[in-house]
Amino acid sequence: MASDLHTHTNFSDGSFSPEELLAAAKKLKLNYLGITDHDTVDGITHLYESGLYPNKGIHIIPGIEFSVNNPDHDIHLVGYNIDIYNGTLQDKLNDVIEARWVRFNDIMKKLQDNGFQIREADVLKVAGTSKSIGRSHIARALVKAGCFASVREAFDKMLRKGSPAYVPRYLLELDEVVNLIHKSGGTAVLAHPKLVGDDDLVEEICANAGIEALEVFYPLHDAEDTERYTKMAEAHNLMITGGSDFHGTASRYVKELGEFTIEDRFAEKFYQSM
Repeated sequence: MASDLHTHTNFSDGSFSPEELLAAAKKLKLNYLGITDHDTVDGITHLYESGLYPNKGIHIIPGIEFSVNNPDHDIHLVGYNIDIYNGTLQDKLNDVIEARWVRFNDIMKKLQDNGFQIREADVLKVAGTSKSIGRSHIARALVKAGCFASVREAFDKMLRKGSPAYVPRYLLELDEVVNLIHKSGGTAVLAHPKLVGDDDLVEEICANAGIEALEVFYPLHDAEDTERYTKMAEAHNLMITGGSDFHGTASRYVKELGEFTIEDRFAEKFYQSM
């Protein structure tokens, strides 16, 4: 059997509801499923309060993905097996979500100042259940309004760093994220290390940041990358994980759940029964 420990729902920037993601994973007979929404555990909470987590048909690993403050590199950490009701975690997530709303309003003003007739309500309709409003929601709303042909074009022309509507976001520091994951009972993982863009920095994080695992298996990692990061994980006594980073949108690295999976022997080390 196969597993996927990096997926997103529409409680952040994915297009599948938690129920749809769970149903798709069960249909594919995935054994372990990590749900790792950006800056929120609301998708997991929704499943728990709906009686769908834990689930007899699949082993769900509750997770979250954080972006880390770094001026030069794109660093993401994933936390597995976090306590979704941990007070410290919830307080910090409220701060992050509030900052996202401020950024959202600032981006919308920039877009409107640049002549785009798009309203907050248009983006919120695209975002649906998500409180974690991000640029991907804005880009999809711009495409839906006919402003751009694709999400990528919207990013390239208006939303990327250096573009007219770009607004920097509030990000937590690396040690702050690691401590937050640990305080909520979780395991800290450096996600998609190739996307960091600096293997010396990846090595430094593996050695000194207090993480427990490295996301070795990832759609953008070729065989050479996978071998290099496997050796790095082994050198620092880190567990090995991986996943598809599934969002359910055509602009992402995999279009369908199940296109990219990992072996159960890696995933089972992260599973904790409730």
